[in-house]
Amino acid sequence: MCVTTFERLDAGPVQDTVSRLESRVRARFPERGLLAVVGELAVLTTDVAEGSSAVRGRLRWVRLGSRVAAVVVLVATVAVFALAFRDAVRAGPDRSFEWVPLIESAINDLVFAGLALWFLYALPQRLERGRLLDLLHRLRSLAHIVDMHQLTKDPERLRPDFVRTDESVRVDLTRAEMEHYLDYCSEMLSLIGKVAALCAEESRDSLVLTTVSDLETLTTGMSRKIWQKISLLPHEGSRPVSD
Repeated sequence: MCVTTFERLDAGPVQDTVSRLESRVRARFPERGLLAVVGELAVLTTDVAEGSSAVRGRLRWVRLGSRVAAVVVLVATVAVFALAFRDAVRAGPDRSFEWVPLIESAINDLVFAGLALWFLYALPQRLERGRLLDLLHRLRSLAHIVDMHQLTKDPERLRPDFVRTDESVRVDLTRAEMEHYLDYCSEMLSLIGKVAALCAEESRDSLVLTTVSDLETLTTGMSRKIWQKISLLPHEGSRPVSD
């Protein structure tokens, strides 16, 4: 079945959007730490995009090797039990209670063989899960860093009647600059959610999907707080209170 571009999220457009946002932040706030944050987002987006194809190739070989090893273990187990059963029937114990240790040993061998088969079958999935969870952890940390950057950008400080204290955070942004700054933070959080969604495109693991969903919920909540700040910005023409 043909997969259209509307059935999955492609990494290319996400990378282009992050790159454009980085250029916009550099043009308006070249000296601020927000530029380094969006640069790190660009690096993470590249890691997700380029790492997916490379890791997918390695996982293909790991999956093939694990399946071959699983077949070997299965064949060996069946062969051993067939030989053991044949010898037990031909020259087995005469009394019934003497069969107990043999049955117990057979059960233990079956359990160990089953564990080996399960480990080999799940090995590729666990490797993929570990890589994606590491990327998602870095994205979650980046989302909190973005939130820290917007935390002190309080619209109240731009009001003419704002009363400053000795502990007030210095505001060196005009009303328009603060709106752009907060808007960039909101866009960055949205893009963090999109990069997380790229991880979900490469996996159907329930833990990965749950982590992606939690991260999207986190960034949406943070972005909502930013837009509440933007809506509270005073009218054009206000100036920050001098410290």
